[in-house]
Formats: sequence, C-alpha cells, structure tokens
Amino acid sequence: MANQRKQEKAGKRQAAKGSPKPAVKKNQVTKDEKQMRKEDKPKSLEKISLKPATLLTPVPVVLVSCKGIAADSKPNLITLAWAGTICSDPPMISISIRPGRFSHQMVADSGEFVVNVVNEPLLEATDFCGVRSGRDYDKFEYCKLQAVPMEGLAYAPAVAQSPLSLGCKVVAVQHYDSHDVFQGEIVAVTADASLMDAGGRLNIERARLITYVHGEYFSIGKKQGFYGYSVAAPEVLARRLPGKKPRSK
Repeated sequence: MANQRKQEKAGKRQAAKGSPKPAVKKNQVTKDEKQMRKEDKPKSLEKISLKPATLLTPVPVVLVSCKGIAADSKPNLITLAWAGTICSDPPMISISIRPGRFSHQMVADSGEFVVNVVNEPLLEATDFCGVRSGRDYDKFEYCKLQAVPMEGLAYAPAVAQSPLSLGCKVVAVQHYDSHDVFQGEIVAVTADASLMDAGGRLNIERARLITYVHGEYFSIGKKQGFYGYSVAAPEVLARRLPGKKPRSK
C-alpha cells in the first residue's frame, strides 16, 4: 500500500509538471524550425505570359515645371512617371509627354523644362497636377507652390518646395504614336541645403522621396544595400551597412 501511494504521488507530480519534453540533440532541427524553413523557401518559379505593356516598375514620379514663350504665359506643372537618365557625360535625362497635354507646347516652344523630385510633403500637390489641366488651373497658385528662377534657363522655373531640381535644355525630340520624348541636357541643379553633410556630400535619402508603382505612390523604405556591396570588403560592409553579413564564398 505504501509503495502504491508513493507511485500515485509521483504520478500526480509528473502530471502537474506536464509531459517531459524530448531532448533535442545537437544540430537536430525541431518541427517548428522545419516549418519556418519550408515557408522561407522560394515560391514556384513558374511564369505566365502577359500582354506587352509598360510595366517597368517602380519608377520615379516627378513634377515637371515649364513656361511658354508668350509674354503673358504663366508657368505650369505636369506630373510624370516616364522620366529617366539617358547619359552621364553630358548629363542628360528625358521626359515623355502626350502631345495633347497643356505643357507639351510650352516645352516644345521654350526648349526648357525643370524636373523637380517629389518627396512626401509635395505628394498631394504632385497628384493634383497629374489629374488637372493647366488650361483650367493656375497650378502653382492652387497648390500654393513657389516658382523660382532656375540658373541657365530663360523660361522654365523650379519648384521651391522640391528637395532637388534639375534644369534642362531640350537637345532632341523623338516622336512616337502616344508620346513625344524630350531629351534634355542638365544645365543646372539645386538641392535643399539640409540634404548636404559636413563633407559636402548630397544625402538625398534624407528627403523622404516618393516612387510610383502601377498607379500608386509609395515612400522609399529601408536601405538594403549600396552600389558594389555584394563584393565589398567586410570592413566597408560593416561601416556602410551595419548588420549585413558578408556574402559567403
């Protein structure tokens, strides 16, 4: 009887503690870890065919300022996502505009435009300038934006509220079915003084920039790397990208 009572007490104590967990051997993968690894595996690489379309994404969204050559012409703004770098020496960028847009004739006549980079505070005005025409609105006045002279340009102003503005002179125009591509040489650049560090380097990542993805705007997020980080020395990687492990050889 005494032995039986001891066995019953021992059983109750074991039940209170719960069932003993099986010992995990060194380097043994648990069930939870297996599930996590399964979820981390890349999805199927199967592809589907889509209709050819301009699906390059993400792209920059920019606010282009321009002005006609007539004495009574007012400066105008047009929002574009089709803008890109085409040459580094001389520095050149391009913008694509439909011929029916109000700004098209201004750029064609003056041979000038300014690409104003868009950040979060400038986004709502940028969106408005993309869905309303300068034929119906004085966009600078309506959006409470300030037009400021751009060095080297006679007509097109810059937007004072933009963190970075690139003044361009048109050097060539390519005509396509839906858009005309204005190729411009960058003749002047202005940037917010707050974006410069003590060494005179432009830190544009501080500007809270906006990108455009298939009809929607997104803030640029976490830094994931830098040019050449995949082959950078460990000490360089540690300095410029803390926490990033060197690529295994």
